[in-house]
Amino acid sequence: MTIKQAQQQVDHWIQTVGVRYFSELTNMAILTEEVGELARIMARQYGDQSFKTGESPESLPDEMADVLWVLLCMANQTGVDLTEAFEKNLHKKTQRDSDRHRNNPKLP
Repeated sequence: MTIKQAQQQVDHWIQTVGVRYFSELTNMAILTEEVGELARIMARQYGDQSFKTGESPESLPDEMADVLWVLLCMANQTGVDLTEAFEKNLHKKTQRDSDRHRNNPKLP
């Protein structure tokens, strides 16, 4: 599935199942919440915290997908083509950081 197809599938789901998009500000708050849930799993799986009862490392993919879902919603409702945006962002990073990381003594 391409990013464009994902945006289209999310839009179709919203139009047929979800009734309508939440407001942009509500989706921003939801995105923040979902990133927090992802951070909690990452802290327990890869950091120093332990899992609480009922939490599981198996939920990592689902939490990542939740973040992606809300980001796709926000892109759709604000008219952002994420494929184009990602390609431009990758080009920007490539130009800006072409030697930066290679010359970073902190990176082995």
